[in-house]
Amino acid sequence: MNKEKLKEYRRRAKELVAEMTLEEKVSQTIHGAAAIERLGIKSYNWWNEGLHGVARAGVATVFPQAIGLAATFDEDLLNQVADVISTEARAKFHLQQKCGDTDIYKGLTFWSPNVNIFRDPRWGRGHETFGEDPYLSSRMGVRFIEGLQGDDDNYLKVAACGKHFAVHSGPEEERHSFDAVVSKQDMFETYLPAFEACVKEGKVEAIMGAYNRTNGEPCCGSKTLLKDILRDFWGFEGHVVSDCWAIKDFHEHHKVTSSAVESVAMAMENGCDLNCGSLFLYLTEAVNRGMVSEERLNEAVENLMMTRLKLGVFDEQEKIPFNKITYKDNDTREHKELNFTASRKSFVLLKNKDNLLPLDKNKIKTIGIIGPNSNNRKALVGNYEGTASRYYTITEGIQDYLGEDVRVMVSEGCHLCRPKVSGLGQENDRISEVRGVCEESDVIIACMGLDSSLEGEEGDEGNEFASGDKPNLSLPGLQEEVLKEIYQSGKPVVLVILSGSALAVTWADEHIPAILEGWYPGAQGGRALASVLFGEYSPEGKLPVTFYRTSEELPDFRDYDMKGRTYRYMKQDALYPFGYGLSYTDITVSGVSLSQNTVVEGEAITVKAVLKNTGTMKGAETLQVYVKSCHPDTPNAQLKAFKKVELNPGEEKEVALTLSDRSFGLRDEKGDLVLFQGDYLVYTGTQQPDARSMELTGKVPECMTVTAADQVVLEACCI
Repeated sequence: MNKEKLKEYRRRAKELVAEMTLEEKVSQTIHGAAAIERLGIKSYNWWNEGLHGVARAGVATVFPQAIGLAATFDEDLLNQVADVISTEARAKFHLQQKCGDTDIYKGLTFWSPNVNIFRDPRWGRGHETFGEDPYLSSRMGVRFIEGLQGDDDNYLKVAACGKHFAVHSGPEEERHSFDAVVSKQDMFETYLPAFEACVKEGKVEAIMGAYNRTNGEPCCGSKTLLKDILRDFWGFEGHVVSDCWAIKDFHEHHKVTSSAVESVAMAMENGCDLNCGSLFLYLTEAVNRGMVSEERLNEAVENLMMTRLKLGVFDEQEKIPFNKITYKDNDTREHKELNFTASRKSFVLLKNKDNLLPLDKNKIKTIGIIGPNSNNRKALVGNYEGTASRYYTITEGIQDYLGEDVRVMVSEGCHLCRPKVSGLGQENDRISEVRGVCEESDVIIACMGLDSSLEGEEGDEGNEFASGDKPNLSLPGLQEEVLKEIYQSGKPVVLVILSGSALAVTWADEHIPAILEGWYPGAQGGRALASVLFGEYSPEGKLPVTFYRTSEELPDFRDYDMKGRTYRYMKQDALYPFGYGLSYTDITVSGVSLSQNTVVEGEAITVKAVLKNTGTMKGAETLQVYVKSCHPDTPNAQLKAFKKVELNPGEEKEVALTLSDRSFGLRDEKGDLVLFQGDYLVYTGTQQPDARSMELTGKVPECMTVTAADQVVLEACCI
């Protein structure tokens, strides 16, 4: 934003706060902020959600869940999706304000994106994130924020919020009392980079604290996180909001304070400006008792007024460029088509033996669709979702695509996780129907996986697993048993997994010829999937998480040490690796070059490569660059640059990517970012350079060596 405009907003914010009484100031620090009519301040509800579309406020475009958006490996697409979300936010806000509707989920402050690291596939909220890699999460997070907040010099389109700061990824059932103990090395190498990028590059307007403690301090009242790192080291200038009712956890569950007034004092004094909840009403008492300085309270309210000024809510409405957006700009045909594009770009083809896919509808008379996710709307949308004006389940999408040309037979197959579908039925009460569909069909689409009733947030309504975390990585209930029955029919089988996380589908990998991961693909999911299954488009997604072979190989869920976790630190072969995904066409990489073979502080290296579509079908591929230090006891090769490229058959394009000096830096035990002396391997290709990826694809990334002549501390740790 324009610097002079920011100065003006800060001046106006100070003037507004100077006119407020103590009670009025306190009334602005809770998410349901009161009106101050004498100052022209309307009531405002700060709580709004928009992980993959405007949520919980009626009809809006419901995009694929965040984990599916991450699988596109397409920064530009993320930016377009977020731009549509902010357009619909303004469209709905325009109508709501016109009608005097200031309810929850009706504001312009959106508590997204979630840039926590998906360190363990059992975590129920992992599908809200951009996956397990700090670099991918950083890039996706920054571009999503930029799309939400817009590029106007004077006003924010909406205000984005990076959450949950900072070390938060389960266990959900203990989040109100859990202490995530983490080393400085892991903190700055894994858990903080995406937040830092959101603050420094994305200029995110807000940061939300997490429920848990980190190294003994409750995150929403952590001096280390909120003051030392966020404000002082990164220079964050927006506002900090607590997670919802997290501050009462200080005294009720974390036991770091003994009363509500002590808890609000700890949160406010350590940098929390806004309380999702109502406990900050105790601030009046805290200030009067000298537990919180009025100067600090003034600062908090000024930060909040700054956000509202940036959104233009106090200005003459004709000055706001976004007020040209009206309700007719919500849920448009163009938005639905972008949703369709995002959905079909998110699908990851995991296996395709003998090129079973794409299917040729001209060679099929009857197709069977079997499984609990075949007609499950919940498996389209994940959580924090809006309401679509039209949903396409997998069954509906295939039925619409095939029309009357091919007979479509369907069966739920089994319940998603229980032993029977009908309450009074016997166990496995749909198995005869499964056999009948298999017998009559030429090919079977098996639709298995999860939905947000099985993986989600602690306290979510309808959680089958109580906390929202998964107990293991297996297909729940009778799904694998039904899948084996389908396989026994001898018919060609395509397994479509709808889930927000990795599943250990080891048996399926050994027996089922074609497997496709569909995530929670949004309201257009079935329509998009049909277009990919039948070859209108080639799959182009890549895994933003590792698929493991077993639940048993995972480290203790409660251990936040990164050793043995994710592709960056695991020693064993994955079932399906991070960065992996097949295509219907073949795109090759050649002509890889580096601008220099030395790593020097303050200098960047340019990586160039030529991608060529040598297949017969239009497709897209992600050029991926990984860096591995030859210094002992360092992580595996890590993603440091990527670019999505679309190519027609026979077409080739040269791509240039940049590696900064920080791309080669590693955190030591003190948390310092160190450029170690010695050699680094730079891998350039369409996958990570692990043995399993090479086994699955038959491709080997190009490897080049660069050298750092001296050991240099690129950045000293701030704590």
